[in-house]
Amino acid sequence: MTEKIGVLGKQPQRRTGVERVVNAPLPTVYGKFQAIGYLDHDRGDEQVALVHGDLGADRVLTRLHSECLTGDAFGSQHCECGDQLAAALRAVVAEGAGVVVYLRGHEGRGIGLLAKLRAMALQAEGLDTVEANLALGLPVDARDYAVAAGMLKDLGVRSVRLMSNNPRKREALERHGVEVDEQVPLLIEPCESNITYLRTKRERLDHHLPHLDAVGHLS
Repeated sequence: MTEKIGVLGKQPQRRTGVERVVNAPLPTVYGKFQAIGYLDHDRGDEQVALVHGDLGADRVLTRLHSECLTGDAFGSQHCECGDQLAAALRAVVAEGAGVVVYLRGHEGRGIGLLAKLRAMALQAEGLDTVEANLALGLPVDARDYAVAAGMLKDLGVRSVRLMSNNPRKREALERHGVEVDEQVPLLIEPCESNITYLRTKRERLDHHLPHLDAVGHLS
């Protein structure tokens, strides 16, 4: 008698990359957007691109905005993130077309919310934002922009005018195949609560923040 041997079926391959899941209208105080939701299969994060107008393919006004709960939702003056998000949304509406890619999983330059709060506590004791991350045994900047490039490619965007003061964002996009035709400054007036943080970004993280030269009187 011949014994039948069962043959195991092939295991389904895990999906990778970014997948567009939903497109919904999103009226805001800044103007009307389409909220296009994506799933990042590599990290498991849910992402969103806020699109205004007809993007076209080239020289699209674009902001890659790293999630910042304290700044975006709570209006923290420890950073300039909330003001930058608002300025970017206003800019794409004024332009008539553009996209703000809101990058979840980027909290605290990629270290997460609780770690960011621990780093903020260390900064209150005198460390700068770079020193605080290192003191916690964490990377200074752990963000990855592959998903942002994937979302832009899905939207048909080949090249952008990037609203950012951070040269690393430009380098990351170009490394992932999205051309940056121009880097558009997104400068927010500093205040006493964030001037040290902004100076650290300029001096230690190479952010282009020329407007800080005019506010030397802030401590």
